[in-house]
Amino acid sequence: MADWTLIGLRVVVEVARTGSFSAAAEKLGYTQSAVSRQVAVAEKIAETPLFERHARGVRPTAAGVALVRHANRVLDGIAAATQELAGMRDRLAGRLVVGGFPTAAAVLLPRAIARLTTVHPGLRVRLAEESTPAQLSALRRGRLEVAVLGTGDDLPDYDLTGLQLTELRNGRRVGVAVADAHPFAHRESVAPEELVDQAWVVGARVGEAPEFGAWPGIAEPIIAFAARHWSTRLGLVAAGLGIALVPGLAAQAMPQGVRWIPVHDHGAGLGRAAWAVTGPDPSPAAVAMVDALGEELRSWNRPG
Repeated sequence: MADWTLIGLRVVVEVARTGSFSAAAEKLGYTQSAVSRQVAVAEKIAETPLFERHARGVRPTAAGVALVRHANRVLDGIAAATQELAGMRDRLAGRLVVGGFPTAAAVLLPRAIARLTTVHPGLRVRLAEESTPAQLSALRRGRLEVAVLGTGDDLPDYDLTGLQLTELRNGRRVGVAVADAHPFAHRESVAPEELVDQAWVVGARVGEAPEFGAWPGIAEPIIAFAARHWSTRLGLVAAGLGIALVPGLAAQAMPQGVRWIPVHDHGAGLGRAAWAVTGPDPSPAAVAMVDALGEELRSWNRPG
């Protein structure tokens, strides 16, 4: 006894759907005689007629209806298996180390990593929270594959020679983190000149990472506290002990009791930018990580 074939099942399903051998042949890209042969073979295997011929075409018999029902399940299963296997070929596996300055590591990187590992569950990602100079050093030594770093007019002129850079844009510029009880807390924005008399919470190593300092236009900023860790700085802000400079990438990372307020500088700006940086020949996993970062940022600007 002959066996069922996928081609034969597809032909039977299409003939039943269109009610015509010629229409099924056109849809499948076969000749009408080829369709007729496949139906004849199917009827031989079934040992019963599958279609009734009439003046305007054909319609399935009770046996034909039953076969079409089972054939659809088989064909759907084959399509699902094909898609799953293709996905397995496309999935990435192994280990990937990514880095980001603390404000980027607070929200953007965790969410982008979640996007990436959902699609590629075999990929193990390790996150290193480092300043821009430390990230560049690790990237050039091969200890890091993707670095999220910041550049700006007031930041050091980092050596990016030979590296691949993708700008990360989210539509938000630099702002300040303030306590809920701060006079700025309910403002839509503040101007740079309003920051002059403010007490600042800065990073403990501002010389190495000036992005964690006070607003750079202030000649002699009032430094209330210097703390190494991002969470500590925001804790000090929440307690009302000062304000902190925070890039737009971290605007969604404010803890309870802290609000992010943009600094409106009439277009002058700090010239700050954030970048996803890889080596000159990034791995497929590194490329996928950069794509995930961009997609996450785009999602922030979508309605809802």
